[in-house]
Formats: sequence, C-alpha cells, structure tokens
Amino acid sequence: MQGPPDYLTSLPLCSSAAPTTPCADPSAPPGLVSPLPAGSADAGSGSGCGRGRWHGGPGGGAMSASAVYVLDLKGKVLICRNYRGDVDMSEVEHFMPILMEKEEEGTLSPILAHGGVRFMWIKHNNLYLVATSKKNACVSLVFSFLYKVVQVFSEYFKELEEESIRDNFVIIYELLDELMDFGYPQTTDSKILQEYITQEGHKLETGAPRPPATVTNAVSWRSEGIKYRKNEVFLDVIESVNLLVSANGNVLRSEIVGSIKMRVFLSGMPELRLGLNDKVLFDNTGRGKSKSVELEDVKFHQCVRLSRFENDRTISFIPPDGEFELMSYRLNTHVKPLIWIESVIEKHSHSRIEYMIKAKSQFKRRSTANNVEIHIPVPNDADSPKFKTTVGSVKWVPENSEIVWSIKSFPGGKEYLMRAHFGLPSVEAEDKEGKPPISVKFEIPYFTTSGIQVRYLKIIEKSGYQALPWVRYITQNGGKLESNGL
Repeated sequence: MQGPPDYLTSLPLCSSAAPTTPCADPSAPPGLVSPLPAGSADAGSGSGCGRGRWHGGPGGGAMSASAVYVLDLKGKVLICRNYRGDVDMSEVEHFMPILMEKEEEGTLSPILAHGGVRFMWIKHNNLYLVATSKKNACVSLVFSFLYKVVQVFSEYFKELEEESIRDNFVIIYELLDELMDFGYPQTTDSKILQEYITQEGHKLETGAPRPPATVTNAVSWRSEGIKYRKNEVFLDVIESVNLLVSANGNVLRSEIVGSIKMRVFLSGMPELRLGLNDKVLFDNTGRGKSKSVELEDVKFHQCVRLSRFENDRTISFIPPDGEFELMSYRLNTHVKPLIWIESVIEKHSHSRIEYMIKAKSQFKRRSTANNVEIHIPVPNDADSPKFKTTVGSVKWVPENSEIVWSIKSFPGGKEYLMRAHFGLPSVEAEDKEGKPPISVKFEIPYFTTSGIQVRYLKIIEKSGYQALPWVRYITQNGGKLESNGL
C-alpha cells in the first residue's frame, strides 16, 4: 500500500476482537508497524505529566498553590485568583522589593520568601506569573502549572503580554477558575477549554453552555463520540542534532534532542500501545549495553499511564484527538558530524579573500540529506563576490555578512567543493575576538542518529475497527550544528 509522502509503509492493525501475533520480521525496515496480541486495557490514567487534566485534591497529593497572580514589570497586580484563602492577598506586595533586592545581591532564585509565605515565579515577556503558598507545596508541580498557564493564554491570545491581559480579563478569570481548583491544577488542555470558554462568548445564544463531558471524565484530554470514516495514526520520530566542532576537528559539544509526535484520527476511545526497539533504555534501568540507546530527560504526555510504564516499560495511552507530542527525550552522547565541513581561507595583500569549502556526508549511502544549507560568515565589508561549486547554488547575503551554499539533495558518502572570491575595499585589523563558526542546516528522512525505532503500535478499541499506522523518521540540525573551521 502506498503511504503518504515520507512515511514508511505500514500494515493495517488488527482489532482487539481477534487476537493476533506480530506479523513483521524483527529485521524488517523500521517503518513497518506490527500488531501485538490483543489484550485488555490497563485501568487508570497517567499522573503527574504536564498536559491535560491533573489529578489530586484534598486528602491526596502534595499541596499546591494558594493564589496565582499576574504582575507587570513594576510589580503591579494585573489579575489574580485566590484559591485557598489561607494567604493574605496583600502578601504579593513584598514580591517585587524582594526580587529587586536579590537581583542586586546576585542571589536571585525562582523561589522567594517573606515570613512564612513562598513566592514561586516565572517571567514571560513583560509579565511576572507568581504563585504563593505557605504550606509544603510541590514546587515542580507549581512551576509546571505556571508554564502551562503561559501556554494556554498564548494559544488563546496569540501574544501573552500586559496589553492582552488587560483586554481579556473576563476570559482570563474564567480560565483561571477552570485551570485550578482549591489550589490543585485541573483542566489544562487548551483544546478542551476552548470547547466551552471562547473569546466570543458574548455572541453565544441565550442559555449557559454545558461543559463538555471531558471536564469530568478521567480521560479529560479526549472527547467522547469521535468518529472518522478512515481511521489512521501518523507517528513522527524527530531528532535534532546539536553539535559544535573546533577548527582542528574535535567535537566540543554534542547531544541529540528527540521527540515522538503523533497525529491521531481514530474513532471512539481507543487505547494505544507503543513498542520501541530493544536497544532503547530509559534512565536507571541498570542495564549497561554498549550498543544501547539510553534516553535521558524523558517527558511523556499526560495521557501516558505512568504507573504501567514504571512497572514494565510499556507505553500505553488513550491519545488526544489530532496532533500532540507523545514524548520527548535527550541523549548526551558523542555524535559524529553527519556533514563534515573543511575550510581553507586565503587573505591576500591586494585586498581580496578566497574561500575553499569542502562538505562531506558521513552517513550511510542509502540515506540522503535534503535541503542542506551551509552558512559561511564573511567580512562585513566584502564585495564583488564570485562563486564556483560542483553542486548546488551559492548566494551572498550581505545583510547577514555570510554566503549560503544550498544543496537540495546530498547523498551519503559524497563530497562536494565550493570556492568563493571576495574583494575587500578596506584593509581592516585582524579580528582579535575570533571568527563566527560555519553552521549547517539539513534534514535526513528515514534516519535517526540514536538508532531508536518504533517496533509496533497496537490499537485496542471495543468496536474492533482496523486502522492504518504510518511512521516517519527525520534527523535534522538542532540549535547548534556548527564548525569552527574559519
């Protein structure tokens, strides 16, 4: 079956009504998704992750916030919500003086104190979001909640700043009432909130709208009654490589930041079970295999059943509808540069400079890097450019003081050469602060640097329908993929 562009062909999944056995050979391509034997859904839901509905309340879980404030840069309260009534609302007046004092002393921290009251705060644009508590608060929960508030407000108002707070205070009060109850985070999924809190609420017909059932369901991130004519699941395994290489070829810093993103178009209330290849290890597994992929800083979407994952490392979940990030991870490991850059620069006395740039792909021949861009910095006063290259195109970007060598398709095991010549109308002093590095942008489909692969995806739904899963692998440059080759 021909799949969507860039997605590897997959087998249709079997329903839970008819037990099956995995039908893909272990040596099959990583894009082939195989069904698991049918099984019953694991009761309960994940807890403690930062999306969707949070569980807890009086009598269970750690203490959370007493009140939440949004302040301007001068410390003036723009909006606030008192959830517990155990902290005087005027206590926030001490926040800004303490913050300024600590900042001057160089001892500023994300948690400030005045008497028995703790201020947990974050800054976003020209706003401070502050939560107060005088009990034994779960600080990580409070900070996760504050960042979630920023995310929800930003999705409602596009730009979260002082003006948007003043223009939308009615909606913000409604959101604060739903986001937290008695100091405990509740419904924090913006998709669910937007079902019954809208920016055009005054235009609704008479009669108060009923909150969707998801607000009170255990599965608050997914609505009931969803139906699709064609049931499909798309998985994107995306890894970004952050790399810094010195002029002599030594790797100074390297890491891989990865995520598994999903687009789910499934009817009903399905349970999904995702299996990764045996090489993948998570933190504190205690298994030290030389060829293993040990993931660090793993974060799951709120839908994942954490208790089950902690027991047997099974990633089991009822997914939200549409697009979401299932998990993210990081690998702090040595990475060989996928595209190696060598540069030779000759600066002539007659006010001209010449560049010779060699680019070599250091991945397997069966893979191809797409839309490669090599950014080479040049002097600010360079002019009269001349280029010669064996492949691709070169353009001068004077506003950025750089030349960009673009290669649409760069197969593995290939080597290309580019030469550039510039005139230098003025004789400038040698740059004592060093030269900026060459940076590389690229995207390699059907490939992961870490070796992580999706082995299977099973869908269990009471109606027993069949669904098509598709998986796509992408490796791309991260925030830093650079070579100090100049």
